[in-house]
Amino acid sequence: MVDVARAAMLRGFDMIGNPSSPHADGRAARAAIEAARDRIKTALGWDHHLIFTSGATEAAMIALARGRAAGSVIRSAVEHDAVRRAAPDAQVAPVQSNGLLAPEAFGALVHATPGAVVAVQHVNSETGVVQPIADILPVTDVIGGTLFVDCAQSAGKLPLLKADLIAISAHKLGGPPGIGALLVRDLATLVPSGGQEQGYRGGTENLPAILGFAAAVEQDPPGDDMPDWVRTQFENRIWLDGQIAAEGGCVICGPTRRSPLVASYRMPGRSAAAQLIGFDRAGISVSAGSACSSGSLKPSAVMEALALRSDEARTVIRVSFGRTTTRADVEAFATLWREMARAA
Repeated sequence: MVDVARAAMLRGFDMIGNPSSPHADGRAARAAIEAARDRIKTALGWDHHLIFTSGATEAAMIALARGRAAGSVIRSAVEHDAVRRAAPDAQVAPVQSNGLLAPEAFGALVHATPGAVVAVQHVNSETGVVQPIADILPVTDVIGGTLFVDCAQSAGKLPLLKADLIAISAHKLGGPPGIGALLVRDLATLVPSGGQEQGYRGGTENLPAILGFAAAVEQDPPGDDMPDWVRTQFENRIWLDGQIAAEGGCVICGPTRRSPLVASYRMPGRSAAAQLIGFDRAGISVSAGSACSSGSLKPSAVMEALALRSDEARTVIRVSFGRTTTRADVEAFATLWREMARAA
């Protein structure tokens, strides 16, 4: 968590009022929340509604509720586990080997399901593949559908895109864990489910976390391009891609447009579990699959959707590049990668 977010949270801890209460302390807390809501919307360049949630997972649950009740949810085959759990009976749109939605199959599925809620992750949390949301939105509009986009990996790092519903998560922006938001173009697309957040979410708002969220997202001003620190990590990721490929490794979805901050690499002959142990001993934190589910070390559903064999999928690790990642960090990773790959 960045320092400005930590400082903002400390200020929030001193505000003791329940924001739903009419007394002075409650009104002060409510004013702070609404100010933070406006600050986040301004920082992201969002002109519509914003509902605070406990993170992108809860945002997905709220966003998909109407479609789930109607039995009309479509998701891509490479969605985050949170979306899979939020809509377990969703129809699944396949992806190509490059990680992008198969356009003909996707179009046919959407046109056969008028009014569906369509869930597509902007930046895949394992491969970093960037889906062309600008091409997907018109397809859902034609059938009167609702496009829900998981932007947990891209908000604040890549330009915010147009969609009906967008999930974001504060800790991906340098804010505290346990707080996020659902950006909503039209509240009519949601099912009321609680007494707070305009009736769309229950539970007392987490004021300290909300203030930390606002402080974190304001670090990088809105614009049409990526922040400087993201551009630096893009250069680091490209360099590392080259090192991995030169050593006989595989850059998953390498030729596809991918996030500067997420990559998956396959080391033939050495399991992901063994790689994780080796990197961890060297003080390097990586994961197998999405960070939220990597502890199980099960074969990644994303890798399966990309048609990797089970034995291949079990040799893939996920690497993240953060605001404080240095070239020295990346070089240390590459050195250890070479040592492990040559010993495999």
